[in-house]
Amino acid sequence: MSNHQTITLGLIQASCSVDPSQNLQAAVEKIAQASQRGAQIVCLHELFRSRYFCQVEDAELFSLAETIPGPTTQVLCDLASKLETVIIAPVFEKRTEGIYHNTAVIIDADGTIVGKYRKMHIPDDPCFYEKFYFTPGDSGFQSFPTRYGRVGVLICWDQWFPEAARLTALSGAQFLFYPTAIGFQSADAGEVKSQISAWETVQRGHAISNGVFLAATNRVGEEDALKFWGRSFVCNPFGEVLAQAGQDDEEILIANCDLNQIETTRQNWPFLRDRRIDAYQGIGRIFNDPND
Repeated sequence: MSNHQTITLGLIQASCSVDPSQNLQAAVEKIAQASQRGAQIVCLHELFRSRYFCQVEDAELFSLAETIPGPTTQVLCDLASKLETVIIAPVFEKRTEGIYHNTAVIIDADGTIVGKYRKMHIPDDPCFYEKFYFTPGDSGFQSFPTRYGRVGVLICWDQWFPEAARLTALSGAQFLFYPTAIGFQSADAGEVKSQISAWETVQRGHAISNGVFLAATNRVGEEDALKFWGRSFVCNPFGEVLAQAGQDDEEILIANCDLNQIETTRQNWPFLRDRRIDAYQGIGRIFNDPND
């Protein structure tokens, strides 16, 4: 793990074509560009090798899945080693026959896979039929040591759950990365501004309450019934946005993170210290019904 105190993050905000090979090649080129601009840890958006296929339930789309290690991770492991860059790569994982996951692979700067996170919270909403495709993750909330710091990864729908962010932070994460595919249908166009505000606010709250850097990277463009809203961003442990992309265009977002801010923020806002872990037993229930 690096002893450097300022780490540069790169977020790849991109659109996707129908050709997985083309999407992979585009990702390779953008990662290289981010590295040239100084990025030491680069994160791609959720399911970056394909269009967001979960808008429909179609068994033929399981053919998009691949093993880990597999073809995509091999290409990116070689690239990480060449660039000496940490890469966070979200893929559609085939674990075994009939078990598939929405997974993010963490590749260290020497090209080795140091870990993977399997998405824990799986949505099932119109145009987001993920329960048809993905088995919930079973390895819990973790962080992984890399050359440039300890990285925690959560995926898209996980963004709304403070428990996921807290447990990942408690595992030692200095950075929380959220690769994402979030957008809206035309019927919701009038609510987009408030939806984006809520999405940004809850994640900035995770950074503040846990005293960590947070980076969310989203896709852009229109895919069938969905328009993805971009707005990828990085914020510091105080919740201040260090860099943010626009809503419509592909971008390579670069942000410098001073790791000293983690300790300084936690000293002044000691939320981890003041938790009452002796009084949180009720968190293990679906709902604390007063009539039970």
